[in-house]
Amino acid sequence: MKTQIITAETLRRRDNLEKMNMGNMMKKILLGIFSASLCLCGSISALAQNDGTEQNATGRAGTFAIVGARIVTVSGAVIENGTVVISGGKITAVGANVTVPSGAERIDGKGLSVFPGMIDAGTNMGLAEITLAVAGSVDLVEVGPMNSNTRAIKGIHPHSAHVNVTRVNGITTVLSGPAGGLISGQTALINLNGSTPDEMAVVPVHSLIINFPRIAFGGGGGFGGFGGPPPAADFNEAVRRRDMQIDELKKIFRDAENYNRAREAAAKDKSLPAVATDLRLEAMAPYIRGERSIIFTAERERDIKAVAKFVGEMKVKGIIAGGQEAWKAADDLKKNNIAVIYTNIYNLPVRDDDTYDYLFEAPSKMAAAGVKFCISTGDTGAEVRDLPYHAGLAGAFGLSKDDALKSVTIYAAEILGVADKMGSIDVGKMANIVVTDGDILDARTNIKYMFIGGRMIPLTSRHTRLFDAFKDRK
Repeated sequence: MKTQIITAETLRRRDNLEKMNMGNMMKKILLGIFSASLCLCGSISALAQNDGTEQNATGRAGTFAIVGARIVTVSGAVIENGTVVISGGKITAVGANVTVPSGAERIDGKGLSVFPGMIDAGTNMGLAEITLAVAGSVDLVEVGPMNSNTRAIKGIHPHSAHVNVTRVNGITTVLSGPAGGLISGQTALINLNGSTPDEMAVVPVHSLIINFPRIAFGGGGGFGGFGGPPPAADFNEAVRRRDMQIDELKKIFRDAENYNRAREAAAKDKSLPAVATDLRLEAMAPYIRGERSIIFTAERERDIKAVAKFVGEMKVKGIIAGGQEAWKAADDLKKNNIAVIYTNIYNLPVRDDDTYDYLFEAPSKMAAAGVKFCISTGDTGAEVRDLPYHAGLAGAFGLSKDDALKSVTIYAAEILGVADKMGSIDVGKMANIVVTDGDILDARTNIKYMFIGGRMIPLTSRHTRLFDAFKDRK
């Protein structure tokens, strides 16, 4: 066995060699990181903004006649062999004996059915693209508990991939609103077509969302936290907390009323001192006066009854969003003329002793109790396309077939105050029309033609493009 003698010179040379190797290694690592960062930046750029193929085509206008189709008007009897004429963005004729205008583009409706476009009255459409991964694509929540001046219409992205995916499944209109805090902000009612938010807008500023204070007790069975205080360990303490928050909400309403009165008085009498502008209180004016609706999020019977009491005391126009146990508070809701936007078809029962179909049956129970309601997905955007299946599932668990269809068409339009514009196939209404080869609430049905605001919409989306790209892979 040889003994290696390591001299100082040997150590120096080895050290230099290791430094050189380390330097080369670091260069390779840095070069790899730089190259990866270029690729990543390219990927992020591609994700952050949709490419040209993802810009939502707005379709084409014209005069169209859907001839020989089964027409489900929703507002009246079904016309088994009828014609619908669309011109100037509106429905101009409906019936069994309709004369087709000269120059109209005829669509053979034999074997097809015509429905009004569906309406989802509880979404965040266009405000969030990739909620869990790309913060820059999310514009759902503003900072702080009081954001009454926030307007969803200013944040809606008209070229969201969710728009195409949703509308090609028969949904033509949605109510989109912000979330979070006590007073989240103001919603926008939009058609799912247009190059800008203003082009999409049906009612640009529609309603105010308030996450009504709830009784959060024991860490279980609560609803709709929205970053509020943790559940109380004692029920009486939970009630006390809830009542304190309601008192704070009432104070905000009183402050808004006093502020707007002072502003009006100062505008009429220039001798009065000027009132400093408060955009949040100013935005509350049409809501505290009952000119526009307030959507209160609430789920449990006791919280829904608390909303009804608040609406009665403050004399405002109220709508419940959520409404798991709304049928239990039917008398209070009817007394105060409060409708329900039901968003729980796809949710699991909250309590261990609830039956599996507890939430599936709630719409039928509301209908039986005489509560005005519509069905919504309550989704941020990606799953709004499932709206017809929410209604269909309710129809499988006690809700009549007619009510199931109306719950996503005319009932939604009535609750949102736009039944004169949409929700049924009637002359003079906006031409939001869907032509199908079957029942629109059936997952097996295909959409054959679609019109939004009288424009024929191309039936393409990211889903259809991906299907076409990969269907023939070997």
